[in-house]
Amino acid sequence: MRKLLYRSALGIMVLLFNSHLFAQDEDLLKLLGEDKPKKERIKYAFKSPRVINGHSMEFLNPGTMDFRILHRFGELNKGYKNFFGLDQASMRMGFDFGILQNLMAGIGRSTYKKEVDAYIKYAPIRQSKGPWSSPVTFALVSGITLDGLPWADPTRKNFYTSRLAYYFQAIIGRKFSEQFSLQISPTMVHKNLVQLQTDVNNIYAIGVGGRIKLSKRIAFTWDYSHVLIGMPDSGYYNPLSVGFDIETGGHVFQLHFSNSTGMNERAFITETTGNWGKGEVRFGFNLSRVFQIKKKKAEKK
Repeated sequence: MRKLLYRSALGIMVLLFNSHLFAQDEDLLKLLGEDKPKKERIKYAFKSPRVINGHSMEFLNPGTMDFRILHRFGELNKGYKNFFGLDQASMRMGFDFGILQNLMAGIGRSTYKKEVDAYIKYAPIRQSKGPWSSPVTFALVSGITLDGLPWADPTRKNFYTSRLAYYFQAIIGRKFSEQFSLQISPTMVHKNLVQLQTDVNNIYAIGVGGRIKLSKRIAFTWDYSHVLIGMPDSGYYNPLSVGFDIETGGHVFQLHFSNSTGMNERAFITETTGNWGKGEVRFGFNLSRVFQIKKKKAEKK
């Protein structure tokens, strides 16, 4: 009887001891898992999906909509009789939608040429740190524009496709620090119809955009596009825009100066007629307001 009790007590002690060791092993594994470095995405290289005119490397969060108004006045060199351009104005109103963390799309309408434009933007690679990280964000943009003006010559046979133009763009960008972000954007614009026989249908350009943070709520931004192939001999210039982003709660308010009238890729890359050297620059502002249109998924505890 004593031997039986002794063996039972010994078995219970061994079982408890093994259970304790197993629990310690589990705790140790948990600690090792917590200490293991995790991949972390770098955010807020820019404060909106656009720098000024062009697309930025940033994306909207899934389930959000960005209602964006781009407003640009006339040229400053028009003098006091035109209130330094404030008597004239052009505008683009757009709606951008966050679909996935790396996928978004948008549509807009401009007073310039009464154009309607739409685009889709996708990033197969996003800047991150940790294991399997990437030092840059690589995004692709494809867009289409529709010219809404009446036909210049309604007596001739006109085709609906002549109103269309397309653009294809790659964005390579990096947030170097909390104060500085930079990106480049090789772009091709295709026009189905051109004005002159000497004009080309495909225009190739490369854009540069940047952001320098000046304070907690203010940043200096700029974007510039240089046409490499397809620029007409005279009358057109490379678009340059400079401005300041001002964060005010749910809004991003942007004040800027630009030599372009149009506010989509087809318009500002291929049809900028303002010359900075002659004061043919327009003052404008962009207003962005983000709305949550889909409920966020509850985080797992």
